[in-house]
Amino acid sequence: MTAVHQRSGMLVVDAGMAFPDEEMPGIDLVLPDFTYLREHADRLRGILLTHGHEDHVGAIPYLLREFRAPVYGTRLTLGLVESKLQEFGVKNADLREVSAGEKFSFGGFNVEFINVNHSIPGAVAVALRTSAGLFVFSGDYKVDLTPIEGEPIDLGRLAALGEEGVLAYFGDSTNSERPGYVPSERVVGETLNEVFRSVEGRIIVASFASHIHRIQQVVEAAKQHDRLVAVTGRSMVRNVQIARELGYLDLPDAMMVDQRDIRRIPDQDLVVLTTGSQGEPLAALSRIASGTHRTIEVGPDDAVVVAAHPIPGNERGVSRTINNLMRRGAQVFYSPLKPVHVSGHAAQEEQKLMLSLLKPRYLVPMHGEFRHLMHHAFTARSLGIPEERIFVLENGARLEFRGREARRIENVPSGMFVVDGGGLADTSGAVMRERQQLAEEGMFIVVARIDSQSGALVGEPDVISRGFVDPQAANGLVEASIEVVSRTLRRTASRNITDWGQLKNEIRRDLTSFLAERTNKRPMILPLIVEV
Repeated sequence: MTAVHQRSGMLVVDAGMAFPDEEMPGIDLVLPDFTYLREHADRLRGILLTHGHEDHVGAIPYLLREFRAPVYGTRLTLGLVESKLQEFGVKNADLREVSAGEKFSFGGFNVEFINVNHSIPGAVAVALRTSAGLFVFSGDYKVDLTPIEGEPIDLGRLAALGEEGVLAYFGDSTNSERPGYVPSERVVGETLNEVFRSVEGRIIVASFASHIHRIQQVVEAAKQHDRLVAVTGRSMVRNVQIARELGYLDLPDAMMVDQRDIRRIPDQDLVVLTTGSQGEPLAALSRIASGTHRTIEVGPDDAVVVAAHPIPGNERGVSRTINNLMRRGAQVFYSPLKPVHVSGHAAQEEQKLMLSLLKPRYLVPMHGEFRHLMHHAFTARSLGIPEERIFVLENGARLEFRGREARRIENVPSGMFVVDGGGLADTSGAVMRERQQLAEEGMFIVVARIDSQSGALVGEPDVISRGFVDPQAANGLVEASIEVVSRTLRRTASRNITDWGQLKNEIRRDLTSFLAERTNKRPMILPLIVEV
């Protein structure tokens, strides 16, 4: 999410979300911090969307709960957004459909959308004419001269913008470590046809639900090989429905099978489209692999195509899913064994082409981990762009453009907000720290019965361990912990301490010190004082 702010107002380009990592137990989604937008809410003139992937539009329902502004996007992008808004109960959103090649002005900005290729239809770059100069946001793109749907990337228009004079280019960096060019999506279609020819039983294809081009390729292979198509997984069902309704997916009714009727269709006549290509534990493919799916069981006659690369951090889940599928006897096709996936992001030579066409005065690498931003910067320097005209920024960084010159100025509030059970929570809060401690170190609960008059300990304390040590294999640790707590309470009783809060703090301090010395761990300790 990027804010462009000038005297006449502010525009936002994209508003995406991320998925939680292993350091965020129990968290559903990760959103950008809206603090800067809240501080300037009266100046927000509009939101421009480059395409419909979650990492570019996933925060829109949360954004529109707080802010009123028109949202501009192509037909499929807005179709996916509208479905999310309905799911979240956001009503009366001002959604405005645009097309590649369209130009218009509002809020003191002149906006142009340029056709690019990506792994979803309706992807566009954004040219933004501001009071400082011309900015170009690539969105996610690749150079595909034989796209599955629509026209190739509009290199001619990008070159014309370069001749006009691009002050700053904000470019996709995701694939900046990869030399050469990314193959066309049609390569995957050839592989799918090969798989369909060789497999006699049922075929299951797992893909991102938003990868409409990949889904279309599966449908085309099914047409050629006389197979019906079933769809499973909530997001896959929803996106297939939206893409069919908007005319982006050619899947006739006669080819579709309700997933409840899958068992009635001979295996050789069926292909199943499913979610779960990233090994998500609750996704359909993971449930198929573990044998817990309601309607689909996989066996030795089945073939599974995992048509996606693992996102960094998901490798373990993907590997687990593939292992489980193979344990059930299924034949599994996945990268790099078969070219069943090609990236939707430009590799180095495509990035060089974009930079050569746009000829920007300044480059701001975007979209990727820090190392990807740096490699994009290295590529730009190899083309002669001076280092001082490349800004590798992290979240919250701010650039000021004045008189065709750019400089870093003070950061704005930034960070992440997380969605936990439908509500928003700040990741810096005590709850997240406690969850992390529980996940890593476990918990000790101490129950002590105290005489309400004298403050003396009545009987031995009870110690309950959860996620820390197995009481059966603790080598006397629990008994020793009870003795530590008893000593602490005898000491506090001798000092006539009757403030239960102080008693709890002393128990926590002494027991933490003892457990750290014995185990090198610091579990969460919850002392409970019961008056008798």
